[in-house]
Amino acid sequence: MIDFRSGREPKSSSFDYIQIRIASPEEIRGPKDQKERERLELQGQRAWWSWGEVTKPETINYRSFKPERDG
Repeated sequence: MIDFRSGREPKSSSFDYIQIRIASPEEIRGPKDQKERERLELQGQRAWWSWGEVTKPETINYRSFKPERDG
C-alpha cells in the first residue's frame, strides 16, 4: 500500500468527523429542471448531461497527489 502522507508536512487542522456518501443517480445525472439546466449552461458550468462523467483516466496527479480536473 502506498503511503500518500510521506512527503507532506503535518497540518494543524483538526476535525471532529468527515462524512463520505455515495451520490444518488439523480445527483450524478444533474438537474431535471430545464431552467436550472439553462442557468448552469449560461454560467459556463458543465452541460447538464455530463455531470459525473469521467473524461480523463488520470484522477490524481502522481507528483502532487492533487486531483486532476475532469478525472
